Amino acid sequence: MSESPPTVREMTPGDATAWDAFVQASPQATFFHRAGWREVIQRAFHLPAHFLLAEDALGIRGVLPLVEVKSWLFGHALVSTPFCVYGGAAAADEAAGRALVAAALRRAEQLGVASLELRNLLPEQPPGAGPQQAGSRWHGRTLHATFRQPLAATPEAQLAAIPRKQRAEVRKGMQGGLAAVEDASPERCYRLYAESLHQLGTPLFTRRYFPLLREVFGADCHILTVESGGRAVGSVLSFFFRDQVLPYYAGAVPEGARPPGVYPYLYWRLMNLAAQRGAKIFDFGRSKQGSGSYAFKEHFGFTAEPLPYVCWLARGEEVPQVHPANPKYQRAIRLWRRLPLAATLLIGPPLARKLG
Repeated sequence: MSESPPTVREMTPGDATAWDAFVQASPQATFFHRAGWREVIQRAFHLPAHFLLAEDALGIRGVLPLVEVKSWLFGHALVSTPFCVYGGAAAADEAAGRALVAAALRRAEQLGVASLELRNLLPEQPPGAGPQQAGSRWHGRTLHATFRQPLAATPEAQLAAIPRKQRAEVRKGMQGGLAAVEDASPERCYRLYAESLHQLGTPLFTRRYFPLLREVFGADCHILTVESGGRAVGSVLSFFFRDQVLPYYAGAVPEGARPPGVYPYLYWRLMNLAAQRGAKIFDFGRSKQGSGSYAFKEHFGFTAEPLPYVCWLARGEEVPQVHPANPKYQRAIRLWRRLPLAATLLIGPPLARKLG
């Protein structure tokens, strides 16, 4: 091991290969630590990215992807990583972790942000970022949980692993003639996702976002679409990382026009496809406690794992609550649902880029 203390600097385009090699090998890193997110976020959302790396004589010892998000409605924050469910510092040792967190705090103060949020996956707090100290500006956030479990080796075993009620829904989809196809284009997935977000009252990302994910992450960004009589009725954009698959953006036609079992059938088919590709873990992603998606994942047989996010506040303010359950956004959500879908496709992207 090198005895020289790690230094921290911003990632450059020339660091991308070494950065991703570290992420691929680091137990603390996730798909959302990959260097490609810097390009995706800058090109799709035009947000300032501050991807920090710690290095010594041996090379990269840790990474911390940060992005600055600023809006009059949601505040001014530095986040690792917006539009992603996981983030925080991934480091080879405590010294590198502490150096990254210290550099992030310096950057937060330089930028004058109100908060710094680290979306940690692992329960261990990053060194120097714990809310347990008296008078600390760090605060824990336990609003969300993630859901992960091993994949079965065969479709039959995977179906048997699904609880009875949801297994019956999968069978309804099979008996109703649903079919799953891999989509080369993200267009149908984007349209179905747009319809779903419209029903939830949530602004939609720019249309160029999904194609950009495919461009940057290649075969690790995958789209599976469910058809009924040749018509797309459900779709999911997923990420593959090491031995994991992460279904990330999913949508379907409105409930009244939806054949039975679309979502359960879609996820079962994705599980089978992922197992064929060698994946071992199905990462259902995060959901807010008390939400419909939280309950759906539990009913699908997954166990909730609280996500240990931490937030540093520049001043004595409350931890930002930028989520649909916040009462201050309920009126806007109701209004959004009443807008025509075509209108939300036009005015949604400028709003969505500020959500993070």
